Amino acid sequence: MTSTANEIIERRACISGIGQSDVGRRLGRDPMELTLDACLGAIEHAGLTVADIDGLSTYPGPMTSPPGFSAAGAYDVMDALRLNVGWYNGGLETSGQLGSVINACLAVASGLANHVLCFRSVFEGSAQGVKGRASSMPGGGGGSFRASGFMEWTLPFSAPSAAIWIAMFAQRHFHEYGTTREQMAWIAINARRNAQVNPKGIYRDPMSMDDYLNARMITTPFCLYDCDVPCDGATAVIVSRIDRARDLRNRPLRVEAVGSAIHGRPSWDQFDDLSTMANRDAGAQLWTRTDLRPSDVQMLQAYDGFSWLTMSWMEALGLCEVGGSGPFIEGGERIARDGILPLNTHGGQLSGGRLHGYGFLHEAAVQMWGEGGERQIPRDVEVGAVAAGGGNTCGCLLLVKE
Repeated sequence: MTSTANEIIERRACISGIGQSDVGRRLGRDPMELTLDACLGAIEHAGLTVADIDGLSTYPGPMTSPPGFSAAGAYDVMDALRLNVGWYNGGLETSGQLGSVINACLAVASGLANHVLCFRSVFEGSAQGVKGRASSMPGGGGGSFRASGFMEWTLPFSAPSAAIWIAMFAQRHFHEYGTTREQMAWIAINARRNAQVNPKGIYRDPMSMDDYLNARMITTPFCLYDCDVPCDGATAVIVSRIDRARDLRNRPLRVEAVGSAIHGRPSWDQFDDLSTMANRDAGAQLWTRTDLRPSDVQMLQAYDGFSWLTMSWMEALGLCEVGGSGPFIEGGERIARDGILPLNTHGGQLSGGRLHGYGFLHEAAVQMWGEGGERQIPRDVEVGAVAAGGGNTCGCLLLVKE
């Protein structure tokens, strides 16, 4: 492949296969078993063999705290599958949860690998056991705890959770633009409607506006249904060099452009504009790397660790005007599966389960390959956007059917 000064290098990469383990609130299964289920499923789905995999990438790598946040690291999977790789990657400081996928795109584009297995696995549900979410928060288990990093400034104010930090951003957005809880509710209501027709969805009972508004508050303006649900599960995708993928089982989903920039301070609480986040910079960068425009996007799979994050991504990607996400989603028609911008068609993390950015990328591929079953978008999707992360860890991808 010949490189040119103006080449958008990520276009040498594509998504060629996907896999996902069982997903459940508390499966009680070995986390490594879930991880390998997803990885082997992705390899088979792409029409490859384990011997074909010559790259490996994961987020966040092995972590023991908070409990269940990571089920396996790169070395664990490399050893379990006896992989011989030309490149591998794993780490927490990256461009959001999709940073490991963006890194894989760059690896295949540079020729370091042909087929990179990317995976993300969690067992947060089982790790919590019968205890609440607070039990897995720093300082939430009782006894002594020494805070470090930015936690030195948040924990003394009883703010160990991202729910509290991001509520601050949402509250500022409400103040600046007149956004309301009744508008934000449609992120959660839409997610629940989609999870109802997702066999792996965790929360599938109907949810009304009254149900949402009557739920207990967690941290203003977030109620219980604005917060994602910890679960057990693993997701994997294959990133392939596009010239090695055209003869595989699935139509390649070319990576048209990526967004990974951060121009403000890498901080949860010291960003220059608290009505937005680093996704502002990642989203803007994405559109400098393609001739496509926001109006070309036919589907959005965007992170909803907390409802407002999805609204923030819609604005950062130019899919509605800045400050206009509330009116855009109000009523739910525009973001429904048959709307102008189908959103989080698997139920997102609010009802489908907290699988992090990989769950959204998996769903984008499901929809673009027409494998959604009852939740399938009723029109062909040629261009889809995927975004993940919040605060200072943000990354996004634009996928196009090859």
